[in-house]
Amino acid sequence: MCHTSIRSSRHPISWITRQLDYFWIWDYEKLGKTVTTLTAASDLLFMGDVQKILVIAPLRVAEDTWSTEIDKWDHLKHLKISKILGDRKHRLKALEEEADIYVTNRENVEWLVEECFNSWPFDMVVIDELSSFKSAKAKRFRALRKVRPYFKRIVGLTGTPAPNSLIDLWPQIYLLDGGKRLGRTITGYKQQYFSAGFGSGHIVYKWNLKDGAQDAIFNKIGDICVSMKAKDYLELPERMDNEVSITLPEKAKKAYKQLEKDFVIDMGNDAITAANAAVLTNKLLQMSNGAIYTENHEVKEIHQEKLKALQEIIDMANGQPVLVFYSYRHDASRIKKYIKGAEVKELGGSEDIKAWNEGKIQVLLAHPASAGHGLNLQAGGHIIVWFGLTYSLEQYMQANARLHRQGQKQAVIIHHLISKGTMDEAVMKVLSGKEVNQEMLLEAVKARIKNLKEELHD
Repeated sequence: MCHTSIRSSRHPISWITRQLDYFWIWDYEKLGKTVTTLTAASDLLFMGDVQKILVIAPLRVAEDTWSTEIDKWDHLKHLKISKILGDRKHRLKALEEEADIYVTNRENVEWLVEECFNSWPFDMVVIDELSSFKSAKAKRFRALRKVRPYFKRIVGLTGTPAPNSLIDLWPQIYLLDGGKRLGRTITGYKQQYFSAGFGSGHIVYKWNLKDGAQDAIFNKIGDICVSMKAKDYLELPERMDNEVSITLPEKAKKAYKQLEKDFVIDMGNDAITAANAAVLTNKLLQMSNGAIYTENHEVKEIHQEKLKALQEIIDMANGQPVLVFYSYRHDASRIKKYIKGAEVKELGGSEDIKAWNEGKIQVLLAHPASAGHGLNLQAGGHIIVWFGLTYSLEQYMQANARLHRQGQKQAVIIHHLISKGTMDEAVMKVLSGKEVNQEMLLEAVKARIKNLKEELHD
């Protein structure tokens, strides 16, 4: 079951990993990043260049993907893997095991650094989804920063390096090179390449790139960042995007409009911050999906139109598996209660991934935040339904890549359920663009608020 180009280490990632001490691979989601990184790691271990490798990944990826890839490939089966997961007792036991590769989830990074700080055992670190370290204030970044000097080699993998803005690049590049290219502090980075936009007091909500800054940043990091697109190396299956238009009942429309107006009145001014925009968007997207959380955290159902549309898609699939991405807990609960004629299963652990890929699950529910990275689900189906939209480009792209990736045998169909006249349309429009960031969403919210204020004035 060995792929010749991988076994002979001619794959570009295998070569780069062996040649450079630190680097970053962008846009690599569908190109077999796990197996090729493991192949390079195997070579480095064999040559004695590194002794122990730590892989940091999203929880489900840490639990399943890296060990599954080792089992799948003959040339990797000699590698011993230890999973630093679970409670403290299991994590300590996994640390004590003799292994080549140790895998942990990003939530355990702070604990791991604290536990091993005085005798850091890993001379190579692989961060699967480096973009999850994009916040300089996050505890996981600060913890890893402490042990950065002990890394002999570090590899970062991601499909979305800067989903919100180029400010997100600094923490990620710092972990790679210790501040050599973009500076040792994020404050210095901002001062050099950005100018302050609007804000409140000492808080800046928006940073604008200075003239020529983008090219300057890319030139600085170009020697350690490799962008590889699947279309340049693979013949991926066709992807068909479909927008399913949902017409809300008059009563639901009225409730939606009232909620929208109430929020506008509560905000009361034009200085809409990202936090306010997020609150407004979340409430309106909930209602677009058909239900909303009350102040008492109870669920109030507004309509069932999206549930009806989802039932139709499942019926038309004629028994073919359907992967449904939902946004809120009440979405999942309502879907499980409503759908008839098909068993609905919510994605849990490794056993659910295995069952899906074996065709044993007809309707699989997943949240894009938990199923958006590294999971191989392409063997189980080719139909995706976005019951509720996410305004995170990173989650959207990564979630779709669960099926639209190497190994998929059929054309991938992606249905988006869009409630007409609601925030669904604004978010879909933003997601359809090639560059999506928080500011674009903010502008969409502001435009909607402006229209509402004009309506109220009239």
